[in-house]
Parts: sequence; structure tokens; C-alpha cells
Amino acid sequence: MLIPNTSPSFLNWQDNDPPPKWDVIFGNDSPLALEIGCGVGDFVVQMAEMHPELNFIALDFYNKGCIKTCKRIDKSGLPNVRVLRAEARSFMEACILPGSLQAVIINCPDPWPKLRHRKRRLVNTGFVAYLSGFLMPGADFYFATDFDDYGLDVAEFMVGQDGFDNMLSPDSYRHVLDGYPVSKYMRRFLDEGKQIYYVHYRKRSVADI
Repeated sequence: MLIPNTSPSFLNWQDNDPPPKWDVIFGNDSPLALEIGCGVGDFVVQMAEMHPELNFIALDFYNKGCIKTCKRIDKSGLPNVRVLRAEARSFMEACILPGSLQAVIINCPDPWPKLRHRKRRLVNTGFVAYLSGFLMPGADFYFATDFDDYGLDVAEFMVGQDGFDNMLSPDSYRHVLDGYPVSKYMRRFLDEGKQIYYVHYRKRSVADI
């Protein structure tokens, strides 16, 4: 049984509910940024503090993570973050208008390390092409992972991904990204001597294609 989430930062959206009216929910029409897999919320809280000009949607499938994220948001008093418990594709299909996101952020998704399971990885060329439909021209796509093979794989296929420019060029990835918060999860791996792979691309405007 799920623990009820009564936080004012939590949006209790369910499949088949009408799409949220984001301008009403946030009280403004600032651009939207989506974090897929918000964990315990320390990253999105830092990002929302750094970027008050954006409204952040923090998405996670796990209820405990959503509750912890909401507690961090409520403690910080941030008005520009809302949390939802949902699967990414079904949520975007129902709740996000095409071309309406200013940023999509995916940090340390499940790497599915066994070779036979790697087809289950969230981030692949098909998923990025799918995300592209929800990104406005000039929108940012951020990916970070502590898993070497996953980082190298995403860095490699993004070079040839249609409609995107590499913001880290000439590098295909970096191990340090200025202005990008380090989550507690990332910090744990860094303290173990591991490296984080950062990938940052921007959706090309029509005039640049």
C-alpha cells in the first residue's frame, strides 16, 4: 500500500486524468523543464534554485522518492517545482504539449548492466527522437550516468542524432559540467573514485537545420 503524499508540491495525477494546466498550477507561463527520475529530489531543488525562470516537473515512478523530493521542495519553499509519480512516456503523451519543454534532464537511470538486459535502457536513439517532439527549438537535453558503458554509448549515438547540436563540442562527453548540480547519488560514486559521464545537447532550431 502506498504512503499518501499530502505535500502541496505533489500533483496527484493519474492515467486518464485531464492534462494539467501548467500555467494555473505554477501561477505563470514560464517555460517547463522535465526531470525524468528525480530520485530523492536534491538535484531538482538545486536546479530550481539556480533557475527561477523555469518551472520544473520532477517525475519518478517510486512513491518513496516522490515523498522525499516533496519534503525537500517544501523545506526550501520553492514555488517552481512540482512532483508527479508516473511512467515517463504515458505522462508526456497525456500531459506535455509537443514542442513545449525547455529542457529534459535524465540523471543516472538504471544502467541494466547485463548485456542481455541493455535493450531495456531508457536512453537510446529512439527515445531521444521521441523526446525531441516535446522539446522546443533551442531546448536542452542533459544526460548523466555513473556507468561507463552507458555514458560512452549515449555519447556515441548522440553525435549522429538528427536535429541536435553538441554543447560540449569538441568533446562528446565530459566528467565535469560547470553549473550542473551534483546529486547525493552522484557524490557517492565520485567519493568511490568513479567518474560521472555528462552529455549535453541542444535541439536545433528550424533555421539551423
